[in-house]
Amino acid sequence: MLERIETALEKIRPFLIADGGNVRVLEVTEDMVVKLELEGACESCPMSHMTMKAGIEEAIKRDIPEVKEVIAVNVAEA
Repeated sequence: MLERIETALEKIRPFLIADGGNVRVLEVTEDMVVKLELEGACESCPMSHMTMKAGIEEAIKRDIPEVKEVIAVNVAEA
């Protein structure tokens, strides 16, 4: 599962890196919740919540439909 998530993230990671950020997978729970940590500029960006929902979560769920939710542990909900 972790390998599939990393493969999905590789599709969006170049955009994050271009903006000075990145993302790291911390955990995949038994109930299919992926916990991530945004790094670099993504961590403090005011658009980080939007990046999570419209970018990262969408990319993961598109490739791995069994994932129920994707959350960043260091991003406050909007």
